[in-house]
Amino acid sequence: MAMANISHRLFSPSFTPLVPTCQTKHPFNSYQLRVQRDFSVLAMASSSFPLNNVEHWEREFKDHGVSFAEIGDSCVVRMRLDNGSVASLMLPSGLITAYKAHMWHGSTLEVLHTIVSEGEDGAAVIQGGMFLDFRCTSQGGVPWSPGTWVLHDVRGTAEDFIEAELVSRNSEDMVEVKHIVTLHPDVLSSEVVITNYRSSALQVTGSLLSHLSVSTPDATYAVGLEGSNYFSKPPFVSDYTIIPPVSESRTTGAFQGLFSSRGKNDQNGAAELNKNTETEEELEGEEKDNYAQLTEEMSRIYTSAPRQFTFIDRGKRNSVAVGSSGFEELYIFSPGSNYELYGKYAYICTGPSAVLKPIVLNPKGVWRGEHFLHNPNL
Repeated sequence: MAMANISHRLFSPSFTPLVPTCQTKHPFNSYQLRVQRDFSVLAMASSSFPLNNVEHWEREFKDHGVSFAEIGDSCVVRMRLDNGSVASLMLPSGLITAYKAHMWHGSTLEVLHTIVSEGEDGAAVIQGGMFLDFRCTSQGGVPWSPGTWVLHDVRGTAEDFIEAELVSRNSEDMVEVKHIVTLHPDVLSSEVVITNYRSSALQVTGSLLSHLSVSTPDATYAVGLEGSNYFSKPPFVSDYTIIPPVSESRTTGAFQGLFSSRGKNDQNGAAELNKNTETEEELEGEEKDNYAQLTEEMSRIYTSAPRQFTFIDRGKRNSVAVGSSGFEELYIFSPGSNYELYGKYAYICTGPSAVLKPIVLNPKGVWRGEHFLHNPNL
């Protein structure tokens, strides 16, 4: 009963939204480079925002229409636009747990797939949604991944768009990562900006992923990928990815080895992380179908995919356009149609990645990438 209450509070449509007041920027437009600020100044600015101080945030951002709710050690940032679109963001994890898109028939439909389960210590374990997973490595240094996020700013208005800027930094290695979540009337975007303040180069691997809720993968089609080259690879694993356990799948081929850009084990215990991915068989292919049905289990990294393509779900009779900027790869994982309709594994995991070809940031360099979901059903 306790877990049911937690799940209801996390994903309730009554969650109120975040609101931004900066220059309007649509995720489908090209990036405009923002002014780079000194690292020490940013550190001082972010330290003035407590990691989880709901009263402080309510006072600071009350004029932007944002509301906050404490749940245990976490805080839910609630975003809602006047057209009915809703998004929910967890702090300090940075996980986007919900995106309810306004539909043509007047109501909203949940686009993201998120599950809540009970952990070993009785606390809620949240998986799915939209999240980023990056690993920063420098020569002779210890790899670092942004994991604890501070709310740095909120901008916008409920009638236009809402933008929340989160910051995570490794001050010792002089690396800063911004996570900018923006809710538009017809788009939810997640942008990452990585700044290398070091005097030496930085290598970055990772991904920006979404679990899209579908009726079943068997009724879901990827449209627009024809001619795209890909490598079949084991599924990515992070704190938030949902991977069906081997025992629950009729065929185990797709789940025999798991790859993670961060280097973590699957929380479900589906399989041990294979750290020697270069020794695994890499199946290279080309997408032959422009209307590809996702019935079978698959885990692919596309190396020549278009910047935008579409998922169509015949079961729910809706579609979602998926787009990206700044990345050269696209990841798609489907658990296949071996599971119940509208169930725990009724989803498609997708988003841009930098795994086969890592990103290299020169000293004082800045890199930015974006993943967005466009709702064409208005």
